[in-house]
Amino acid sequence: MDRLTQYAETLDTAAIKAEATPQITPVDSAFTVEEAYQVQKLSVDRRLARGERRIGVKMGLTSRAKMLQVGVDEVAWGRLTDAMLVEEGSSLSRAKYVHPRVEPEIAFLMKAPLAGKVTAAAALAAVEAIAPAMEIIDSRFENFKFALEDVVADNTSSSGLVIGPWHSPRQDFSNLGVILEIDGEVVEVGSTAAILGHPLRSLVAAARLVAEAGEQLEAGDIVMAGGITAAPNLSPGQTVRNTVQNLGSVMFQVES
Repeated sequence: MDRLTQYAETLDTAAIKAEATPQITPVDSAFTVEEAYQVQKLSVDRRLARGERRIGVKMGLTSRAKMLQVGVDEVAWGRLTDAMLVEEGSSLSRAKYVHPRVEPEIAFLMKAPLAGKVTAAAALAAVEAIAPAMEIIDSRFENFKFALEDVVADNTSSSGLVIGPWHSPRQDFSNLGVILEIDGEVVEVGSTAAILGHPLRSLVAAARLVAEAGEQLEAGDIVMAGGITAAPNLSPGQTVRNTVQNLGSVMFQVES
């Protein structure tokens, strides 16, 4: 077994068992971002082989602050499967995750394929609807610490998604207010403008990046645009709600 396949197996096993694993980069200084995306695909392919179905992609490092923090000037992306979907208004089990956190986001629903270098207008024309959403992120690495190569290999920490009501994208969603509440208390406030200045830029980047990997966004795909605020930790007993101006809200609860 080559080292990339071994990394993919290790990360997949860590996710299944909800057990943290050591970072890759401290012991493999030659590990590159390109190799990390290969590991990501190998790991997700293991899940598809077990019967999961691809449903779209997620974007990460979409805020300038996060780019500066990690020391990169490019967004990252990961793959979504149907097993990651959490029904809106339902509960998720905290025990299924290592150290989960939640990010308020918006999601795109595609009505047409999209790939390659496209304009914002072309990207918008391929969108069926937009919705308030939340992503459950859960790094499989110890202490939620990682380098860029680590997090890319780990499917950009993506572990779950919750989608709220779909709305027409024929509205200005460039700077909508966002409020994240836990147990009725406001814990984060932000704007959709935190996503690269406009969420459409995230979709444009998604189209380019998936094409570089030999893939495309398909009709029916969900694209998670990226985190809008900091990501609070999740604990059993919590009720979590994300409200986006003009788009309504989306919520879930956390069980033990």
